[in-house]
Amino acid sequence: MSDMILENATLVLPDRVQRGWLAVSAGRIAEIGEGRAPEPGLDLDGDHLIPGLVELHTDHLESHYAPRPGVRWHPLGAVLAYDAQIAASGITTVFDSLRAGSDPDGSGLGPELMQLAGALSTARAADLLRAAHYTHLRCEIPSADVVGTVRGFLAQHAIGLISLMDHTPGQRQFRDVEKYYVYAGRGGRSLEAIKASTAQKIRDGHALNAANRPALVALARRHGIALASHDDTTLDDVALAAREGVALAEFPTTIEAAGAAHAAGITVMMGAPNLIRGGSHSGNVAAGTLAEAGLLDILSSDYVPASLIMAAFGLPGRAPAITLPAAIATVTANPARATGLTDRGALAPSLRADLVRVRLAEGVPVVRQVWREGRRVA
Repeated sequence: MSDMILENATLVLPDRVQRGWLAVSAGRIAEIGEGRAPEPGLDLDGDHLIPGLVELHTDHLESHYAPRPGVRWHPLGAVLAYDAQIAASGITTVFDSLRAGSDPDGSGLGPELMQLAGALSTARAADLLRAAHYTHLRCEIPSADVVGTVRGFLAQHAIGLISLMDHTPGQRQFRDVEKYYVYAGRGGRSLEAIKASTAQKIRDGHALNAANRPALVALARRHGIALASHDDTTLDDVALAAREGVALAEFPTTIEAAGAAHAAGITVMMGAPNLIRGGSHSGNVAAGTLAEAGLLDILSSDYVPASLIMAAFGLPGRAPAITLPAAIATVTANPARATGLTDRGALAPSLRADLVRVRLAEGVPVVRQVWREGRRVA
């Protein structure tokens, strides 16, 4: 007897979509079948059943902790609210993106990084979390304290992924400095103050990058942590990432960089909001353009958790050569494989029963139910 049977479902399998049923036993997928289930189960009324989503890059925890400039919420309360939103979006495995390294303008978490990491550990130990949580440390390379911060973090917490970020204005994501001024002004700072901090970032960025980047790469290698590059723009950016053993290219800003990453065997990830909106808010290459060119491997919700499932179901409409199973893989199997999580990411016997029931309402995917290891979490 199975612990649970989900029947009358539209199953999105790795290679096809079929109407059928799925049985769960001891937190794992026990069996999958076509047509009627061998015994009564939960009738999904034809809704799609897909693997739980695997999210590698979401900045959303920080917005729960710092919902307004100068405002800090209770760390554990922020973690639990964020976790609930993640699960309700169909995400059963999440790499919580936390910034390491302070900016000259005072942004970033600074020592509060450890408070959030501690709250995540407390919630995990008490079995309060709906999703499985790992840490993605977003390392701001041109920062005076980034290497020391990462070393201190590693002394207390595990890291699943390190991204090498350089947001120095004038290159990568912010090649257009005028667009950077607009972005930096979201917190209400004056243009004069933004220009002063921008000048400092440009002045100090090169020297800090030259010292910090190799130090972070060495730390990641020593501790067996997967590496991601961030906002690669030029062929030289990609060549550097390849020499460093980078496995994942986050948000390449040009089609040339994405193509070079693919050719180097580096997995390419783009933002789901970029796909849904039809372009980048920074004026960089559109995710849809990369999808049409066969250069998109993974989608990330970035700053809107609900965008992940919307983008996956919308991807075949943007790039007709991509089937629904291949689109779902960009938010399940592909990110799981990129981070070494071989026990999840697909509807297949023996894998974890991380499952999401989805109903399409006027073309919009609506998450109805979510299970992690066979346990209902949303």
